[in-house]
Amino acid sequence: MSMLSEFKAFAMRGNVIDLAVGVVIGGAFGKIVTSLVDQIIMPPIGMLTGGIDFNDLKWVLKPADVTDPAHKVAEVAIQYGAFINTLIQFLIIAFAIFMVVKAINKLSRKQEEAPAAPPADVALLTEIRDLLKNRPV
Repeated sequence: MSMLSEFKAFAMRGNVIDLAVGVVIGGAFGKIVTSLVDQIIMPPIGMLTGGIDFNDLKWVLKPADVTDPAHKVAEVAIQYGAFINTLIQFLIIAFAIFMVVKAINKLSRKQEEAPAAPPADVALLTEIRDLLKNRPV
């Protein structure tokens, strides 16, 4: 089998196509969650915390140096506010995925099957046994 035909067989399997669709949908969902966190959830939280914008929270290790225009030095900072936003986004995505998986599991859960009826010969032997037990001696 040539490399090209082997790759075609791999790419056309259902799992690969499903994965590709999932990645595209996941990317779009990630943008929605980012917008939800940045534009809807964080502003009220910032207002409750005294107008703090979490994206601006950082710990500056080395301030920027712009005194010499020829050799500008960028600021070195740990941006923990952006990390807090990313953490909230992750929690929202994780909860949404949990709810989707829970719904899928609930829909795909098969009804417990009723116990299968015993074969006819076993049922007949059981009936004979019960009749022999109950007959007068």
